[in-house]
Amino acid sequence: MEEDQTVHYDGAEGGWGSVRGIVETALRERARPVALDTLRRQNKAGGFMCVSCAWGKPKVPHTFEFCENGAKATLWELTSRRCTPEFFAQHNVSDLKTWTDHDLEQTGRLTHPLRYDRASDKYVPCDWDEAFAAIGAELKAIDPGAAVFYASGRASLETSYLYALFARLYGHNNLPDSSNMCHETTSVALKDVTGAPVGTCVLSDFELCDAIFFFGQNPGTNSPRLLHPLQEAVKRGCKIVTFNPIREKGLEVFKNPQSPKEMLTPAETKISTLYLQVKTGGDIAAITGMMKHVLAKEAALWAAERRHVLDVDFIAQHTDGFETLKAHVEATEWAAIEAESGLARADIEAAADIYIGAKRSIAMYGMGLTQHVYGSDNIKQLVNLFLLKGNIGRDGTGVSPVRGHSNVQGQRTVGITEKPELVPLDKLAEQYGFEPPRDKGLTTVDACEKIVSGEVKAFIGLGGNFIRAIPEREIMETAWTKLRLTVQIATKLNRSHLVNGEVAYLLPCLGRSEEDLQASGPQAVTMEDSLSCIHGSIGKATPSSPDLKSELAIVAGIAKATLPPNPKVPWDAWVGDYAKVRDAIEETYPEQFHDFNQRVFTPGGFYRGNSARERVWKTKSGKADFTVPKKLNSWGVEDKAGRWRLMTLRSNDQFNTTIYGYSDRLRGIEGTREVLLMNPEDIAAAGLSEGQIVGLASDADDGVDRQVGGLKVTSFLLPRGCLGAYYPEMNPLVPLSWHDAESKTPAGKSVPVRIIA
Repeated sequence: MEEDQTVHYDGAEGGWGSVRGIVETALRERARPVALDTLRRQNKAGGFMCVSCAWGKPKVPHTFEFCENGAKATLWELTSRRCTPEFFAQHNVSDLKTWTDHDLEQTGRLTHPLRYDRASDKYVPCDWDEAFAAIGAELKAIDPGAAVFYASGRASLETSYLYALFARLYGHNNLPDSSNMCHETTSVALKDVTGAPVGTCVLSDFELCDAIFFFGQNPGTNSPRLLHPLQEAVKRGCKIVTFNPIREKGLEVFKNPQSPKEMLTPAETKISTLYLQVKTGGDIAAITGMMKHVLAKEAALWAAERRHVLDVDFIAQHTDGFETLKAHVEATEWAAIEAESGLARADIEAAADIYIGAKRSIAMYGMGLTQHVYGSDNIKQLVNLFLLKGNIGRDGTGVSPVRGHSNVQGQRTVGITEKPELVPLDKLAEQYGFEPPRDKGLTTVDACEKIVSGEVKAFIGLGGNFIRAIPEREIMETAWTKLRLTVQIATKLNRSHLVNGEVAYLLPCLGRSEEDLQASGPQAVTMEDSLSCIHGSIGKATPSSPDLKSELAIVAGIAKATLPPNPKVPWDAWVGDYAKVRDAIEETYPEQFHDFNQRVFTPGGFYRGNSARERVWKTKSGKADFTVPKKLNSWGVEDKAGRWRLMTLRSNDQFNTTIYGYSDRLRGIEGTREVLLMNPEDIAAAGLSEGQIVGLASDADDGVDRQVGGLKVTSFLLPRGCLGAYYPEMNPLVPLSWHDAESKTPAGKSVPVRIIA
């Protein structure tokens, strides 16, 4: 299939296209003048840490240490538009439900605390004390286990620590966060086989590796700053191999916007040495094929020269289960591998030869591995491959999941988790003089199921757009209105604020880019990047409204109104000086956060450590575990006639559920999100035509009718049998039960659907 038969983008990632995207967003948002200074300080020591992705921040920053999507997030936050009580007086909630996600957020920054008035179907202004008192009264009236405290991944370490503490003082571990919808699969799978729930790489590893293997991640849209170390690696001879159903521009060609030579000449950098369009759900098979070739080369080299391809000393000393995996791989036929992966044996072997030839390799992946019914097996199979040559725990090697929201990893580090075994509960009990709950809390999927069943009575959302982000939207929105209490803490209006419980509050907070002035003066906050480094951030922009409170102050205000006084829990002192919260974090987690306040502004962040990087394996076996996957694909149902594999996508003008605009420039799609991407051969075989309007229906064999219509058939370079369409618009097609078997992460990258013509 030729690219010119399909919709595509002819340019490189970066370049003038990125500059144009930033300028268009600045104009659309009517960004305040302070945005320029904020961008100048962005992702630099002593500056402001981006609210977009969680990629690492270098010790020595570039002149401009922000990317197109990071700039869009900052400009979005520093808009001059305001969503005031006067706006809500003019629009009832039922009317606002007809607005698009983009138009809702274009109303601007929320300025006042608001209470939903059911009689008028409008939000009305209230004061903070009224809101806190009412929320506290509602929480005191229900069983703590019937409340859910959700966090979106954006709140700082300080706020997250207090939010988790509030939940446990109140009496529950119901602390789902956005990780439950994206990289919970990572947290479960990596912990099972390496003993550490996060990636093992640091930035310096990218200066030493000989090969990088990408699976199911799109840096051009989701984490463009990552393209700088990739470009530098390629220029020194590192080979990059990509497995992805879509040919994403960021992994094909990059034109560095900070290079005058590249901006003013045709110069650009080819990123991937080899780009293989694996079938969605076919990564287990592709990796199995790579291992099959590696093992064959090992046998041949040992027989001929008595030399090893494998790191046999590492395998013997540091791993368990090798012989079982070896037998499984050798017994798997190439015909099955090719059928399940959609790739030719020769191409898989070419990728494996690059792996064999590299002394140091890094694996990088995103939700293209995590969001499948057998997503955990995807990750474990990738770890299997990397254990074969000892590519974990050496400089220039490792497994590096690319996380999404700016502090989603850090929130887990300081206690936002439904799993009590991940939290030092005994230490919290001693530190704060209470008995923490020991029962397991609710994941995102669990919380949704219990909202539907009526067992959950209250929901507090610390940021995010929960209803828009989750599966089964229609069912969830109906059930949501039966909640007794819903509280949303946010900077801008979104869909989740329009579906309310009997008692509902919308509480506006400061953005991270804005000055947070408390009793002790301007405050700094911290967050953790994907590489386990902690960074301080100081906002300097004038707050969008004098009536805003910080996220930390809002959490403390609700907690004070809900909980009995406790002399060991100084909410007011913590609000007045965030350094005291950091002291508390250090006391709870002394190994990772020693000298916390002294290290806040360490250039490049301070590293909190990773046991697997040190080859200390905190697993049941005491070693890194080889495992055997349950199936040869991560697809949760059998293929059959008329059943397609739908992968949900994010556009270049989007971050999670936030829609900045309607330009998916890097895929050549402009002006709409209502598209269905298909291989042109599939379009013909299905009897469809380019531009035809069709619908999709769920084909999960559960008897539930789920449909999304109004999609324009669009020719696109995809593997046969695979479809692409945008998230979150496709969420109504995803059953709540359609999730990774081990982590309950919704399986949005391989959804079974039928086309309705």
